[in-house]
Amino acid sequence: MTNPAALPEALSGQSPEPPPPRDDVPLRGQRDYRLLWTARTISITGSEVSKLAIPLTAVTLLAASPSQMGLLTSAAFVPALLFGLQSGAIADRLTRHRPLMIVCELVSCAAAVTVPVAWLLGLLNVVWLILVALMIGTAGVLFRAANFPHLAAVVPPEQRTEAMAGLQASYSVASVSGPGLAGLLVQLLTAPLAVLAEALSFLASALLLRSIRTPERNEPAASRGMWRDVMEGLKVSVTHPVLRALLGAGVTINFFAMAFTAVYMLYMVNTLGIPKGLIGVLIALSGAGGLLGAWLSARLSRRYGENRILLAAVLFFPSEILAVGLLSGPLWWKVSVLAVTGTLTGAIVVAFATCMGAITLRDTPAELRGRVNATMTFAVQGVLALGGLVGGLLAEMIGLRAVILVCAAGIALSTLWIWTSPLRPRHTRFRAAGDPGADPALTPSLNDLSNSKPQS
Repeated sequence: MTNPAALPEALSGQSPEPPPPRDDVPLRGQRDYRLLWTARTISITGSEVSKLAIPLTAVTLLAASPSQMGLLTSAAFVPALLFGLQSGAIADRLTRHRPLMIVCELVSCAAAVTVPVAWLLGLLNVVWLILVALMIGTAGVLFRAANFPHLAAVVPPEQRTEAMAGLQASYSVASVSGPGLAGLLVQLLTAPLAVLAEALSFLASALLLRSIRTPERNEPAASRGMWRDVMEGLKVSVTHPVLRALLGAGVTINFFAMAFTAVYMLYMVNTLGIPKGLIGVLIALSGAGGLLGAWLSARLSRRYGENRILLAAVLFFPSEILAVGLLSGPLWWKVSVLAVTGTLTGAIVVAFATCMGAITLRDTPAELRGRVNATMTFAVQGVLALGGLVGGLLAEMIGLRAVILVCAAGIALSTLWIWTSPLRPRHTRFRAAGDPGADPALTPSLNDLSNSKPQS
C-alpha cells in the first residue's frame, strides 16, 4: 500500500482539517476505517453477485456459445494483465488517492447499470457483457492500485496489520454470503436485474468513501516516464530480499493453487464421489475459515509479529491439497476431513495474505508502494491463467489424483522462498529500515536499492 496521505481538504478557509488517525484508538472506534471497511465489504459482495448473474444472463438469455463464455470469463482478468503495472505508477503520482477510488466505483456502477437497461430495451448481447466486464475490470485495477496506499493514510502504522486483516475478512464475508444472495436475487428478479445489486453496491461504496475525512498528505514520486516508473517498481520488487521472497512465494502458491482448482470439481465429483450439494457447503466453510484467519492474524501478529505468522502459515499451505489427494474411505469420513482441512486452509490463506500485505506496506517506501503492490498483483494474478491451463493439460496426461499430489508438492516449494529470506527469525523481531530497533543487516533500505543505479 502506498503511503497515501493526501493534501489537506481545507485550504480555502473551510471547516478545520480533521486530525490524523491515532494508534491509541481501537480500529473499531475509528470512523474512517469503519467507512473504508464497509465500502469494501459492500462492493465485494456486489461483485460476488455479478459472478453468478452475468454468466447466467449469457447462458440462459443470450444462448452464449462455449467460446463466448470463455471470452466473457477471461475479460475479467485481461485488464489486470494490460494495465496492472501502469496502475501502480499512476497511483504513485497522486497526491490524493481517494478521488480516484470514488471515480472508479462510479464508473463501475454506470457500467453495471447498462446490463439491465440494455436487456429491458432488447439491446443486450454477449459482446455488451464482455465490454462491461472489461470496463469494470479496468476500474477495479485502478481502484486496487489506489486503495493500497490509501489505507496508510486512514490507519496508523501500528494498526495496519489488523486493518488489513479486517479487509481480508471482507473477502471471506463476500465469499460466504455473495453466492447465496446471488441465487436469491436471480430467482426473484431474473439474472439481468440481479446485476443491479452490483451497481448499487458500487454506488454505496462511492458514497461511503466520499464520507471519509482523514486528510491525505502523500508526497508523489517524481515521474521519469511511464516505462521508467514501471521498471523501478519491478526492480525493487525483485532486488529487495524480503519483497522478492514474498513475490516468489505468491507466484508459486497461485500457480499450483489454480492448477488444483482447475481439476478440483472433477476430482471431487468423479473420484471422491462427493455430492454436488455438499461441495457448495465445503466452499462456504473455507470462507468461514477466512473470518477465523482474519481474527487470529490481527491478534497473533501483535504478540509474535507478522514475520512469524507468515513463516508458520506457509508451512500449512499444502495440507488441504495433500489431504484431498490422499483421501479415501466412506463418504462421512471424506466429508469430515474436507470440512476440517478446508476451514483451516481458509484461515491460513487469509492469515498469509494479511501478513504479506502488511509486510509489503511496512518495507516499501511511500513513493514506491503503488508500483510494488501493482507488480506483485500483476505477477501473482498473472500466473492464474497459466496455472489453470497447466493443471487441465497435466490431468489429461497423468490423471486427476496425480495432478493434485503434484500441486501439493509445488505449493510446498513456497516455504523455501519464505524460510530462506530475512523474514526467518533471528532472535529479534524483523523490522523495516528506519523503524525503532531495526537491524540494518536484515533490512537494506529500499530507497538505496531503487536509487543504486540508473533505470534501464
